[in-house]
Amino acid sequence: MTRALLIVDVQNDFTEGGALGVDGGAAVARRITEHVAAHRADYALVAASRDWHDGGGDNGGHFATDGAPDFTVTWPVHCVGGTTGADYHPELDTAAIDVHVKKGQGTPAYSAFEGTTEDGRSLAEVLMERGVTDLDVVGIATDYCVRASALDAAEIGERVRVLTHLVAGVAPATSAAALDELRSAGIETA
Repeated sequence: MTRALLIVDVQNDFTEGGALGVDGGAAVARRITEHVAAHRADYALVAASRDWHDGGGDNGGHFATDGAPDFTVTWPVHCVGGTTGADYHPELDTAAIDVHVKKGQGTPAYSAFEGTTEDGRSLAEVLMERGVTDLDVVGIATDYCVRASALDAAEIGERVRVLTHLVAGVAPATSAAALDELRSAGIETA
């Protein structure tokens, strides 16, 4: 068994005060930092994803530029590459992150598996190269990008565990539904 940790979208725009801030986002950033400090030896690899959208245009319909966002398909402008909103939250210690994945980049993207590393590889390629068989998933938001990333990880054959004390969601009902969906897909929640 080779285990890795995937930290999903712990960014300023997804924490309190951000363009799409979720309650508990900053606390999750702190707890992830504490978890990594205590358990770094358990992980052969630590990867982290970030939304990294283009500054111009609607990013493939992802940004609501011609009206109010519907918060399902269209969203307020967020996580524009190179801005403070796209930066990792300051409570997240990035020193232990081995691989950084950027997703979005002109198109809607929820799963970390839709992004690319700094050298152009997919997250799936990185995990396969490292022999990763088991993946712990943490981050923001439980009901969107954590959900999509965990499902995609299971789809490529990873044994996936979502650490529920290290996630924060948009809303309690949709977060609970996402965790139920993950469990139904054979993903462990702990």
